[in-house]
Amino acid sequence: MNNWSYSVVYTLMEPKELLTYRFTYFTGVLLLYLLIMFLNSSLCTVIVMVKTLHKPMYIFVFNLCANGIFGAIGFYPKFMHDLYFDSYVISSYMCALQSFVIYSALMCEYTTLTVIAYDRYIAICRPLDYHSILTKYTCGKLILFSWMLPTITMIIALILSNQQPVCGSHIEKLYCDNWSIVKLSCQSNVPNNIFGFIAILLHLCLVIFVIVSYVKLIGACRASLESRKKFWQTCVPHMLSLINSMVASLFDTMYSRYGANDVPESLRIFFSLEMIVVPPLFNPFIYGLKLTEIRQRLLQCFVKAKPSK
Repeated sequence: MNNWSYSVVYTLMEPKELLTYRFTYFTGVLLLYLLIMFLNSSLCTVIVMVKTLHKPMYIFVFNLCANGIFGAIGFYPKFMHDLYFDSYVISSYMCALQSFVIYSALMCEYTTLTVIAYDRYIAICRPLDYHSILTKYTCGKLILFSWMLPTITMIIALILSNQQPVCGSHIEKLYCDNWSIVKLSCQSNVPNNIFGFIAILLHLCLVIFVIVSYVKLIGACRASLESRKKFWQTCVPHMLSLINSMVASLFDTMYSRYGANDVPESLRIFFSLEMIVVPPLFNPFIYGLKLTEIRQRLLQCFVKAKPSK
């Protein structure tokens, strides 16, 4: 008889350093969650309501902020529940769902940033063809691509990981991720490793595409002052978002695959939370402050919302 069994409930990492002040941390996490939801939903609302922002660049920024909301929903409610009730358990089905939401959101960040890079390349290097290339139909296909690739990737990854029996039930993270589930497997995880490397290579190709497009953008910007101005206004926020996402995913990959128990708990918590906290908080700030048209519309909305004396 096999000595393994299928796990029904997983236990998550219990942040012992937070237990003493867990209600204080709960309040801080709640405020952070509300801030992320407010910032991203504000940008989404402004882009939807203001017709002058119904352009490809701003539609893709809307997609980036909507993805930030999607990813935050996958982590913060469960984590706040765990802090409040001091209960760090999750069913296998909810674990798979949480892993799907968090990691498809991370992958969607990459695909959306790739789409924005393509948009900026056409806008600066081929400005006369911009409106003929980036039609509403093309924008729709690009947004569909930005969601479908992460969705399909995560569905395949979860099918591969959940087909295998597990010999353990403890996940050494504050949330579920597919690789942590794979490491609990009783059997060989070679298929999961192969698919994992394929997924990493696929997203590495997206990063290379962005880098190549920016090399061409920088070369094109030397030719005219208008191109340089457009580059600094719209491409710098995109570059900052890409760098932030790369650093966040690098931390998470290092922690998930190579994390060790002798690493201080505070550092392990930082590694596991960096990609969840920073991108959805960082993106609306840089796009809301750097993109002139969005910043002006946001200020107008807040001024109108302020009651007159």
